[in-house]
Amino acid sequence: MTPIDPAGTVAVVGAGTMGQGIAQVALAAGRTVRLYDAAPGRAEEAARAIAARLGRLVDKGRLDAAGRDEALARLQPAARLAELADSALVIEAIVEQLDAKQKLFAELESVVSDDCLLATNTSSLSVTAVAGALRLPGRFVGLHFFNPAPLLPLVEVVRGYATDPEAADRARATVAAWGKTPVACADTPGFIVNRLARPFYAEAFRVHEEGGADPATIDAVLRECGGFRMGPFELTDLIGQDVNNAVTRSVYEAFFHDPRFTPSLAQQRLVEAGLLGRKTGRGWFPYEEGADRPGPATAAPCEPPAEIGWHARPPRVCAPLREMIEEAGIKVVGDRAPYESEWYITLPDGAALTLTGGEAATPGNGGPHIYFDLALDYRTCTRIALAPSEKASARDVQAAVGLFQALGKSVSVIADVPGLIVARTVAMLVDFAEDAAGRGVASREDIDTAMRLGVNYPRGPLEWGREIGLTRVRGMLWGLAQEYPGGRYDPSLSLRRRAAVEESLL
Repeated sequence: MTPIDPAGTVAVVGAGTMGQGIAQVALAAGRTVRLYDAAPGRAEEAARAIAARLGRLVDKGRLDAAGRDEALARLQPAARLAELADSALVIEAIVEQLDAKQKLFAELESVVSDDCLLATNTSSLSVTAVAGALRLPGRFVGLHFFNPAPLLPLVEVVRGYATDPEAADRARATVAAWGKTPVACADTPGFIVNRLARPFYAEAFRVHEEGGADPATIDAVLRECGGFRMGPFELTDLIGQDVNNAVTRSVYEAFFHDPRFTPSLAQQRLVEAGLLGRKTGRGWFPYEEGADRPGPATAAPCEPPAEIGWHARPPRVCAPLREMIEEAGIKVVGDRAPYESEWYITLPDGAALTLTGGEAATPGNGGPHIYFDLALDYRTCTRIALAPSEKASARDVQAAVGLFQALGKSVSVIADVPGLIVARTVAMLVDFAEDAAGRGVASREDIDTAMRLGVNYPRGPLEWGREIGLTRVRGMLWGLAQEYPGGRYDPSLSLRRRAAVEESLL
C-alpha cells in the first residue's frame, strides 16, 4: 500500500471542531494543509484556534517552538474552493446532510485533478450515497476520524460500493503514515464502531427502563465488574443525549427497524426535555454547581457463609472462583470433576448461586436461585451484581452478598432482570461482532482493534467471545430470547455456526 505523495497538499473542507482536528493531525505528520470553510473568515479563525492548541502543546513540553512555527507555516487558510486545485487529498468535515455533501463534492470534482483522492469524514451517512453523483466515484472513500482527532488513534477507512480497491488502500496507507491506526470496513450503517457499540447503550437503558437498577448502579457494574472505562449513562451525558440518540436512530432507520437496534424511549424523553447531559447541566445525572451525583446501590456488610457446596465444573470464566473462595477461608465441599449438569454453588440454606445463563431467576428450576453477573476478571473486578429469584430468602441473599464481600467485592443487588447487566451487554456485543465479521463488514482483527481503540473497550468483542466460549454466549442469547420474544436477542447465523464448530471440538 502506497500513501499519497508526502509533498502533496492535504485540503480539509469544514473548519469546525472535527475539521480543525483533522488539519492538526495532517500538520503533525509534516503535510501542507489548506483549510477551507464556506463561511467567510471561518478558515482564518480556525487557523488561529489550531495555532493556540499548538501553543499549549509547547507550554506543556509536548512540542518545541520551532516545530510549532514550522507546522503553522504549512497551514494555509483558503477563501475559495478553487485554491484547493493542487490537492492530493481532500477530506470533508461539514454538516451531516447528504445533499450538502453531494453538492460540495460535485463542485470539488470540477476543481481538483482526476487523481486527487476524495474523502468524507461522515459518521452516519452512506459513503456510497455521498459518492453517488460523482463523475469518478472510484476515488471516493470514507475516512472517519474520532473526536478529538489529534488524540484518538482510530480511523475507519470505509469502502463505498463504487470505491476502487487502490483508492481504499492509498487512504489506509496515508492515515497510517500520519501515525493513526486505520481499520478497513465496508459501507454499512454505523461502519464498525457505531454499529457494534449500540448494545452497550441499549442494554443498559433497557435494564433501567425495566426497573432492574438505577443509572448509577448500572454504570458502576459495567465499570467495576465489566472493565469498561465509563458506564453508558455517564458516557452519553458526556457525548450529548441528542447526539447519541441521533446515531442510534440513524442506524435503526438504516437497518429498516431491525429490533436489535431499537432506540430507547427513556433516552428519547431526555432529549425531548432538553436534558442533554453535561452541556445542559443535566442528563441522566445532574451537573449543576453543587449538585449531588448519585452513587451506586451497594449492599451493607453481610456475614459470609462458613461453607458452600460446589457442584460440577464451572465455565472457564468462573474457574478462579473456587480458589478465591478457599483463599478467603470458606470451606468448599464438592468435586472438581466435570459432570453432565450445569455448575452452581449451594449456599447454607440450599439456594443455588450461579452465573447467569440469560434467563430470569424467577421462575427457577423449582428452588431458590440467585444469579451473579459476568465479570471481565473475577480476581481483579471490584464489584459484582446479584439478581435473586422471588423464592430466594433474605438469608439466601445475605449469604451470597457475604460470599462475594469476602472475596473483596462491593455487591449490588438488582432486580431479577434476565442476563443481569454485564452478561447481556457482552453477549450482544459478541453477537454483533460475529455478525459483522460473517457479513464481511471488516476483518476479525480490525473489528477488535476498532472497538478497543474507538470506544476503549477492555477487550475486543471477538476476543471476549473466545474467552467466554461461543457456546455459552449462544446460550445466554437463547435465554434472553426466551424471556424477550421478537427477534432482538436471536443469535446471528454467524455466531450459531461458529458456536457449533466450537461445540464439536469440545
